[in-house]
Amino acid sequence: MSGVQTLTVAAEDGDQRLDRWLRRQFPQLNQVRIEKMCRKGELRVDGGRVKPATRLEPGQTVRIPPLPAPGPRPDAVPAKVSQADARMIRDCVIYKDDHVIALNKPPGLATQGGSRQTRHVDGLADALRFDLDEKPRLVHRLDKDTSGVLLLARSRKAAQGLTAAMRHKETRKIYWAVVAGVPTPYLGEIKYGLVKAPGHGRRGEAEKMICLHPRDVEGTPGAKRAITQYATLYRVASRAAWVAMEPITGRTHQLRAHMAEIGHPIVGDGKYGGSGQENLGDGWGAKLGGIISNKLHLHARSMSFEHPVTRKSIRVEAALPEHMAHTFDTFGWTADLAAEDPFEELR
Repeated sequence: MSGVQTLTVAAEDGDQRLDRWLRRQFPQLNQVRIEKMCRKGELRVDGGRVKPATRLEPGQTVRIPPLPAPGPRPDAVPAKVSQADARMIRDCVIYKDDHVIALNKPPGLATQGGSRQTRHVDGLADALRFDLDEKPRLVHRLDKDTSGVLLLARSRKAAQGLTAAMRHKETRKIYWAVVAGVPTPYLGEIKYGLVKAPGHGRRGEAEKMICLHPRDVEGTPGAKRAITQYATLYRVASRAAWVAMEPITGRTHQLRAHMAEIGHPIVGDGKYGGSGQENLGDGWGAKLGGIISNKLHLHARSMSFEHPVTRKSIRVEAALPEHMAHTFDTFGWTADLAAEDPFEELR
């Protein structure tokens, strides 16, 4: 066990998340341990309490509590990726150049590891090195059950550029979803704030977000403003609708919580829509029944961004996962029916 250490953030390490910087400095640390040290106030930056996602600046000092000696960890994810997993994750690549990789992440595959996640994109990224020495870095994330476009940077410089673009809202993400009922008006904006619900156990309940009226955000501890634009593209009577969504802010579970709050939960969303309730046309209940899958019908359809090195405009599209493609086929919807920018009228 080491003693208390104080490290200074180097110039080349600026604009990195604290947790990623720590894992690079101390490979024996895992994410669970880092989050625990933050909660207990043992990790401090310039003397202040921090979160794992806090971004570091050159010259800041990081106080690090006593750490276990380096060595094999029983909970570590094996570094070696199986041939089957390597083939699977490489088949997900939909765009690749010397600096950026884009995946069409399948539903059910976590983006990062956690206390119960041993198979995830971050752990499989070793198979995406191709001809480079560095392992690609995640620059954003998708929920485990959400499919679609996920970007990875192939160098630290590219990661910094993409992360900065996302933080300054210089990227565009358009999601497709199938929702219960038909939202009206057909084109609109949802501005409910979001606050994390109190923890109720060990199975992720603490991640559930509660919507707040915008006027209540400032007076609610931990609440954040959130904005989602949506466009109703096609409908099936009053039972269900194909909806495009653009998150103007990027909060946890934002799209899922917002759609449920306006009475049109995303099909298959048991957390926010009550998957055991069958929708009877009144706009509530995330289960459509029949041959429609109970998997989450939320897909990151496209992402537009400025390339971090060439500065060219890039737009990447991801095909629908199998269960959503089946639903679309059942309802007679095809991808070419949607405009490239469903929100043009709002601009």
